[in-house]
Amino acid sequence: MSDDDQPTFESTESGASLVYPQTAGELRKGSMLMIKGHPCKVSDISTSKTGKHGHAKAHIVAIDIFTGKKYEDLCPSSHNVEVPFVKRSEYQLLTADAETGEVSLLLENGECKDDLNLPTFVSIGEATDDDKALVKEILQAQEDGKIIIAAVLAAMGVEKLVGMKVKDD
Repeated sequence: MSDDDQPTFESTESGASLVYPQTAGELRKGSMLMIKGHPCKVSDISTSKTGKHGHAKAHIVAIDIFTGKKYEDLCPSSHNVEVPFVKRSEYQLLTADAETGEVSLLLENGECKDDLNLPTFVSIGEATDDDKALVKEILQAQEDGKIIIAAVLAAMGVEKLVGMKVKDD
């Protein structure tokens, strides 16, 4: 058997899933779930009683965590729904460019993270009013020379700058 017969692996992905299952009946207001492929936060949930066809149904209203768009879903409360792994991280903001939207963040290990943009520079949909207010707040704090801690939300391989606070010296 030669070296050419060995399989080649192009990617180093860990194989970990981006979602995990949870029964719809266990969801509460504030829970995360996937609706139509979008990571969402439950804003309202109601369950109906078991009816003629045997299943109690959960009516779920949720808001997309990245775009702010509202989604609804209706599914039997005994069935599984997909719940995304959502991670919130805080980094020190080094620079934010108002023209290009590029943001530079300082990681814990001292390296720079330059792959994020200001929330108003979106590739899908439009920026929400909250996004515009956040950008205004970030740029003003940067102009004032304050130390800014930026909150970054990550889910489904997407990251977004969602909040900030000014660090007191």
